[in-house]
Amino acid sequence: MHHDPPSLFILLVVLPAAALMLYLLALRHESNWPRHRIIAFATGITLLMLAGTPRIADWAHHDLRGHMIQHLLLGMFAPLGLVLGAPGTLLLRRLPVRAARRVAAFFGTIPLRILTHPLTAALLDIGGMFVLYLTPLFAISMQDPVLHILLHVHFVLAGYLFTWSIAGPDPAPHRPGLKMRMLVLFLATAAHGILSKIMYGYGFPHGTHAPLAQVEAAALWMYYGGDLAEALLAAMLLVIWLRRRGDIATMRPVAA
Repeated sequence: MHHDPPSLFILLVVLPAAALMLYLLALRHESNWPRHRIIAFATGITLLMLAGTPRIADWAHHDLRGHMIQHLLLGMFAPLGLVLGAPGTLLLRRLPVRAARRVAAFFGTIPLRILTHPLTAALLDIGGMFVLYLTPLFAISMQDPVLHILLHVHFVLAGYLFTWSIAGPDPAPHRPGLKMRMLVLFLATAAHGILSKIMYGYGFPHGTHAPLAQVEAAALWMYYGGDLAEALLAAMLLVIWLRRRGDIATMRPVAA
């Protein structure tokens, strides 16, 4: 297996650190920004940087268990914190009104609405895992530095998109209702579990020459780690539902 080029360190450590600095700078004029959003975003950035540290990266290169830990950090746990940080809302607040309207209009276009639909996001995220681990793609990526970096980018972006499409606090006027999001999350969780069991039972991914015990352990990490991340995402969705119920319950009838 190849060694990560410096560009991967830049991608997973330097760029996230810069993103956190920009996020904090944008808060200079936001006196009422919720503290839990700052903590959540900082936690997400920290998990990205942890996944990119030389120790984790080297482990991921030589051991499928390390790869799976890195994958879980990048694609499942870090996105939870990043999404909860509501960076889109912060961006819209800091942009000039005209620019903010253009950004909002761009995300309202049909291609972006299709891309950000929970079903599309689930296909890109969970479906991408099926392609990666059940085909020769994983073994090829471990020998091709460029493809290896692109896969890391995919982990982060697909994980963020899926998390945001299900329970993101940023504005999304065209997002499907809670029932649809709950259904997609249930199906995605089931698909993730099925993939883990296939990997455990049939020794995927093939072509890595890793010992069977290592492959099985990686599959278990995927199964239980994925369950935990998806449970946290379900909790985020539950909070949204409870808040909506509370908003409806406190509404007063309008006098005729």
